Amino acid sequence: MGNNWDKRRENLRIHRDWDIRNFRRENMAFKLSQRSLDKLDGVHPKLVEVVKKAIEYTDVDFGVIYGVRDLETQKKLYESGKSQTMKSKHLIQEDGYAHAVDLMAYDGSNPSWDIVDYDNIADAMRKAAKEVGIDIVWGAAWHKILTMSPDSAEDLMNDYIDTRRAESRRPFIDGPHFQYHT
Repeated sequence: MGNNWDKRRENLRIHRDWDIRNFRRENMAFKLSQRSLDKLDGVHPKLVEVVKKAIEYTDVDFGVIYGVRDLETQKKLYESGKSQTMKSKHLIQEDGYAHAVDLMAYDGSNPSWDIVDYDNIADAMRKAAKEVGIDIVWGAAWHKILTMSPDSAEDLMNDYIDTRRAESRRPFIDGPHFQYHT
């Protein structure tokens, strides 16, 4: 159960975390750099709109590191194991647009690979996608459509990992990846 000291310490942690999140939201307005905006060239306009809204909602700064990929780049990523398919949504699709973006989280000016940052970005992307009216899939929870699930991004990722392990398959976690589900 836990003694009063443990309860008090947990209560302080909860309040500290809440204060940090709300300080970031109230005092940090993130915006996409020109470099990020340039990387959105050729990406489906609805997905571009989602990314632009998500940067306004997130409490984690991020930038766009990938939009459109050419076939040669995709082949190299596939052969190196950094991609699982040659039918990537980063490639130009039948409608003339790429349907995927990769986003890099930042802690100040430093890139972050902390999955918690990507959980937070995923929640912001979900909110933005619902407003824009499209469905998206997150690369850390491939098995479900992010916008259709009531679960948090963290819970979806954990469910995906459990599902893959139950199938004796290794999970492929790609936290920076978001794709338009068409």
